[in-house]
Amino acid sequence: MEWQQLTTEPNALGESPFWHPMEQKLYWVDIVGKAICRTDLHTKVVEKWAMPSEPGCIAPMQGGGLVMALRHGIYKAQQWGGCLEHVATLPYNTATVRANDGKCDAQGRFWVGTVDETKQQQSAGLFCLDCTKGDAEIRCLISNATTANGLAWSPDHQTMYWADTPTHTVHAWSYDNQNANLSNQHTFAQFKPKPQGWLSGQTGYQGRPDGATVDVKGNYYVAMYEGGQVAKYAADGSMLAQYPTPMLCPTMPCFGGHDLRTLFVTSARHGRSSNELKAHPLSGCVIYTQMDVPGLPVQFFKPA
Repeated sequence: MEWQQLTTEPNALGESPFWHPMEQKLYWVDIVGKAICRTDLHTKVVEKWAMPSEPGCIAPMQGGGLVMALRHGIYKAQQWGGCLEHVATLPYNTATVRANDGKCDAQGRFWVGTVDETKQQQSAGLFCLDCTKGDAEIRCLISNATTANGLAWSPDHQTMYWADTPTHTVHAWSYDNQNANLSNQHTFAQFKPKPQGWLSGQTGYQGRPDGATVDVKGNYYVAMYEGGQVAKYAADGSMLAQYPTPMLCPTMPCFGGHDLRTLFVTSARHGRSSNELKAHPLSGCVIYTQMDVPGLPVQFFKPA
């Protein structure tokens, strides 16, 4: 597999990429850099939009603009660089918890996972923001987690995937797309934990599940943080392929391009050792490659 470099200036913590079909641009966030970014495949000029606090995830909005989950609440903007309008506040302690991985389902509900920055209290979870009936309704579907990641749905919207990264487990549920209910939880993929004393650059560790996406055949692609790869799984949970990345900490893949056959991957640089960054100079950059099977298009947020 041949990766190409989309961005030259690395992010501290790139996450939440999506391809905007009308604009033909890739959007993503730099969480630590407190910015939303976008670019296209032709100019590769990156635009940055500064945020008042860390953006965990974003999604395009019906009618134009974006919805974004920041540390201090969920906001929307009618256009790039526009005024932020408060939509909802998630019930967590912003001193130790912030928004993380998330995206919209097929009904236009915005799902936001959170991360417990203490790594001790298991105070993170997965929330669903539903504005489709008018007023903003927030439900917590999963709790007692540490780092929400891996959110994705099958092409028929009947299965939802989600990971609590430190457990090295991707879970799957039967998904009621009409009512946003989960049932029949089971383990979809289980990864070996990090060996005690493991250091960056050593062998013996495949990484832990970070962000994810799904293709039109229902295959699940998950970025393996500290594993230097994107792992591809069939809908039955069997591994199909491992795609090594030029950075040790890929964070999230997504499909884009005019035919949705371009696989983009964001990555992390923040907190990595100088030796690792020297060995992996593309850490924090966005990379891309061509795939034979197209991915699913991004789902748009339906505001009130």
